[in-house]
Amino acid sequence: MKPRRSILSVPGHVEKMHHKAAQCAADVIMLDMEDSVPADAKEEARKQIIRSLQSIDWGEKTVSVRINSTDTPYAYRDLLEVAEGAGDRLDSIVIPKVNHPGDIHFAGRMLDGIEMNRGFSNCIAIEASIETAIGLDCVSEIAAASPRLITLVFGIADYSASVGARLVSISGHGEKEEELYPGHRWHFPLSRMVMAAKANGFMAIDAPYGNFKDTEGLKQSAVMSCALGCDGKWAIHPGQIETLNQVFSPSQEDIDRAAKVLSAIEGAEAGGRGAVAVEGRMVDQATVRLAKQLVAQARHLKMV
Repeated sequence: MKPRRSILSVPGHVEKMHHKAAQCAADVIMLDMEDSVPADAKEEARKQIIRSLQSIDWGEKTVSVRINSTDTPYAYRDLLEVAEGAGDRLDSIVIPKVNHPGDIHFAGRMLDGIEMNRGFSNCIAIEASIETAIGLDCVSEIAAASPRLITLVFGIADYSASVGARLVSISGHGEKEEELYPGHRWHFPLSRMVMAAKANGFMAIDAPYGNFKDTEGLKQSAVMSCALGCDGKWAIHPGQIETLNQVFSPSQEDIDRAAKVLSAIEGAEAGGRGAVAVEGRMVDQATVRLAKQLVAQARHLKMV
């Protein structure tokens, strides 16, 4: 899959922001119909997103659309109208607040019919946002619900509310955590979601960081989620993109180390040896897989 280091969320009803987003450095542009769109603008957001998908040159960008959650009166029309109207220009649908595999089944079956009816050659993927205690409890079943799934996304603010966690910042999106908890407060739910994603062969994406003026806080949050296995993080402001792309890209040191591991293992296999030491450390097949993944990502990003 194409990298998803940075996912910029853009309100679906604000056309001028769509044009600016198409020119930014984010890997993914997510046109939003949920939280950033007021109730009286939901219908206009659908129409504007269809117009933007059809008319804007998105280049090589991955473009997704976040519909409203399936427990609202908006979701079915969001999915139907956007997929029918511009599904051939769309990479994925993001479903918020996924609590049950049935939410994924619903979207998958609708997309099956729409693609057949419209004759689309592309397959619209699904991204599931895990934002509640119920969703996390069912995350393994959700992750296995459809071959269309390509990512699981952590929704920190709604998850905090669902478990009754204390609110320590205005946005509820990850700031000031160190003042409350001695460690990574969201280590377990994020790791649990990452495990379910990777067990099914797709990406894990972390929640946005709410204080878009706090670059150091954003970097620290991204470094921690990257260390846990996340492949990227949502952004709520263009100013966050550069930091996210940097954190979730392999460094030159990482690339050189991975290349050294692969070179050593190739030599060992050619010589009929099953194990090899690199710089005094034994290298096993798990390390080789990590090295291959890193080099593949670097190639896609044109870093090698």
